Amino acid sequence: MKLFRFGEPGHERPGAIDGAGVRRDLSSVIDDLKGDTLRPASIARLKALDLSTLPLVPDDVRLGSCVARPGNFIGIGLNYADHALEAGLGIPEPGDSLVFNKAPNCTVGPNDDILLPPGSVSTDWEAELAIVIGSPAWQITEAQAPAAIAGYCVCNDVSERDYQKNRGGQFTKGKGCPTFGPLGPWLVTPDEIADIQNLRIWLTLNGETMQEGNSAQMLAGAYRLVSYLSTFMLLEPGDVITTGTPAGVGMARTPPVYLKPGDVVELGVEGLGVQRQRVEQWLEDAGP
Repeated sequence: MKLFRFGEPGHERPGAIDGAGVRRDLSSVIDDLKGDTLRPASIARLKALDLSTLPLVPDDVRLGSCVARPGNFIGIGLNYADHALEAGLGIPEPGDSLVFNKAPNCTVGPNDDILLPPGSVSTDWEAELAIVIGSPAWQITEAQAPAAIAGYCVCNDVSERDYQKNRGGQFTKGKGCPTFGPLGPWLVTPDEIADIQNLRIWLTLNGETMQEGNSAQMLAGAYRLVSYLSTFMLLEPGDVITTGTPAGVGMARTPPVYLKPGDVVELGVEGLGVQRQRVEQWLEDAGP
């Protein structure tokens, strides 16, 4: 099942794609895609609906983040060996992963603008596969992890490298600015994906290919990551885990290439849809 959210920012409603590929409005059935509406019983109820009887959603309507503001938005760093090497940061020790937080309120729609923070000159892209939690997970095994997953989506883990690398050495500082977490277009349930560890991941900048990878390259796979994180925190329905990026980020190029106003970023993950973002400058007097 492919689920989505649509409408103006702050007023999004839930939707689903029917068997004919048509967008349908789910707001008469659930109030949003968040928390308890992502639990297994709720997803099963949605799958049992005759979606063709629900109101149409116009194709030209804005798509929001495919999950309402998550309780936790967790990032995994250096989870592809080729990216770890291009970043010059070394490959994490086997069995461990680098973990950071993105601000939950950085989530935006898949086609919303990326806004460069005032004074930023090193904002970068990262095409990623993201996991959305559907059942509480605490101290679970890798074998138990699939039952905790509501679905998967595309994430652009937008990153301000100066904040990340030179402002005290904490990844979180460069990861959570407003608009730095585009999610969607779809939240795709696991039954739609034949093999989550064999999906093409790609990104272009102004039409030029920058990233071309596959989730098979992940050092820690999706189930391993859910189990691993549940060792340290209680994962809850609606939490998002973005699982790392393959090689091809801007900071690793010679010379580095960073986002600037007017750039267009397109990215996708096989089976999960495509995002398109235009880059704009945050106006200093615009406020939050």
